[in-house]
Amino acid sequence: MNNADRFPQLLNYTVADGVEAFSTTRQGGVGHGAYAEFNVNDYCGDDPAAIAVNRQALCSLLDISADRLVFPHQTHGVEIRQIDEGFFGLSASGRKDFLEGVDALVTNLKGICIGVSTADCIPVLLYDPVRGVSAAIHAGWRGTVARIVQRTVRYMTDIFHSHPQDLLAVVGPGISQRRFEVGDEVYAQFAEAGFEMDDIARRYDKWHIDLPLCNHSQLLESGLTDSHIHDCAICTYDHVDRFFSARRLGIRSGRILTAIIMR
Repeated sequence: MNNADRFPQLLNYTVADGVEAFSTTRQGGVGHGAYAEFNVNDYCGDDPAAIAVNRQALCSLLDISADRLVFPHQTHGVEIRQIDEGFFGLSASGRKDFLEGVDALVTNLKGICIGVSTADCIPVLLYDPVRGVSAAIHAGWRGTVARIVQRTVRYMTDIFHSHPQDLLAVVGPGISQRRFEVGDEVYAQFAEAGFEMDDIARRYDKWHIDLPLCNHSQLLESGLTDSHIHDCAICTYDHVDRFFSARRLGIRSGRILTAIIMR
């Protein structure tokens, strides 16, 4: 493989002028095995040397310095953090601590690429073209039940005075209903959280939950316009050749980075 082949192959989303939004694919990197080829997440057991090469390639493609690529260590919670100028005044260890246990990032800074890592969970991006604010959200099933997408929209309205009807959203690659089999206890948590189970759940041998629809519905309930929501409709399980899927590859595998940068 020559250096030209190592540039990450991205799934790009059209959001607005002056905004780049994307999900990484598995192609265009130097990783091996279940991390092949392109992984930039250092919390999933990959070779640090391969991660470093892949990160540099992504930063070169985005024309940003390495410290401007910001994504958290997610824990399937609902913690939301703002990336502001103060973040970049922290030490390297301070920045790492700030990003620990965080599942959504929000910023109004230009030139900062914020993102979340997934491998079947649902990534959601938000952009407010009026206030100049962006967000990246990790919505696994636990975060979905806890309505992290709605919490993030509320955060943007509270902190930046965003109006939900102005927001533009992307729902990135994640596991589809047909492939997301769950136990009765998980089904019960969605039901107890007030989701319309007739819409989101279907019984095969076991219950299956439609996570993309759950998060799309949360965006609508938060006040977004349906025409402002782009759902890529890609199932990571079915397209494991192009996207990482923990259910297909195991937990010790690479992660998709879904991210947004305002220019």
